[in-house]
Amino acid sequence: MPKILPESELVALLKNKDQKGFDYLYENYSTALFGIINRIIPHEDDAKDVLQDVFVKIWNNIESYSPQKGRFFTWMLNLARNMSIDKLRSANYKYHNKNLAIDDHMVNVFDKNQAYTENVDRIGLRKVVSTLRAEYRELIELAYFSGFTQVEIAEKLEMPLGTVKTRLRSAIKELRIKFD
Repeated sequence: MPKILPESELVALLKNKDQKGFDYLYENYSTALFGIINRIIPHEDDAKDVLQDVFVKIWNNIESYSPQKGRFFTWMLNLARNMSIDKLRSANYKYHNKNLAIDDHMVNVFDKNQAYTENVDRIGLRKVVSTLRAEYRELIELAYFSGFTQVEIAEKLEMPLGTVKTRLRSAIKELRIKFD
């Protein structure tokens, strides 16, 4: 299998349920997806569980991916983000985390996310995001790298929700243009 596989070929392999495609997917994207998940879900074991669930969902739902709606990585990133937020908001997760000691929650984020940052840099996402206007860059950072919802972003930045939604939509459109 080639070192760098174009998205279209990877998606074709996954749609054909080719194990080599899945192996390539995991090898090249697991670190970046785990970093995104782990920023939302700080407990590493829970983040690993969500990562596994994300890959199962990708494998089972690859037919729902449409290149006309966006890049494959963006689709996976949204799956990972949404599944992480769902896990974070679940009653079971909230109950479990009430019983953890503070030390279990406190982790050096920089060390833990170093591999994630390196992989995001390798695929060029950080570089492309850094070229966005500051107002767009901040929203993308909060929404996709820190796991904030649009409502939480609006509250944090003291900005109307409609403005957050419009700017995020514009930022994503701009990113699509830069990635193509």
